[in-house]
Amino acid sequence: MPLFRDFSDNQATILVWKYDEKEELDPLVLIEEENLERIKDYHPTKLKELLLVRKILKSVLPDHKILYNGREPYLSPPDFEISVTHSFPFAALAISKNKVGIDLEPFNSKIVRIQHKFLQEQESVFIEKGKEIAYLTVIWSLKESLYKIHHSNYWSLKKHYEVKPFALDFPFNIQCRVHDEKISDHYKARVEFFENYCFTIVD
Repeated sequence: MPLFRDFSDNQATILVWKYDEKEELDPLVLIEEENLERIKDYHPTKLKELLLVRKILKSVLPDHKILYNGREPYLSPPDFEISVTHSFPFAALAISKNKVGIDLEPFNSKIVRIQHKFLQEQESVFIEKGKEIAYLTVIWSLKESLYKIHHSNYWSLKKHYEVKPFALDFPFNIQCRVHDEKISDHYKARVEFFENYCFTIVD
């Protein structure tokens, strides 16, 4: 069983799996009938990510399905909230009674070039010199997790999703906010690091 890490807490079951070429991943066994047409043109790597998520689900809730409202996954029957993320060879699933958002990102220097698309001015102030890639990746990932909880086609990661100051040596209880002219919703998040990846959890 390719369980890599268990980040579950008293709020949610949060499991990360890592691909193992010896593991059997049969789409006809794992993929819901409702999704067979959806996946027929998937790239082999994307399909493996999808199958890993289904393996996680089967290990926790074998009688449930993951279906989609557009691109947004949901659980059927809808007993729990879920969040899904993958970046091969890893895939992760969070299952909770409450809204939850997770995201998995590899550390990559390219993020420096796109920071203007998601970084607010006040967020740049607490980024430590020499650790820009790590901080930017965490901030990007936190906003992706927030988006999975609280999203709108009219919002941008730069304008409407805010991460409060935090330190890489203790990335827990990070304060985050989603806001526009009508709402201001606050969340707490935590970050986990493994191999060359950043894994963020907002619940």
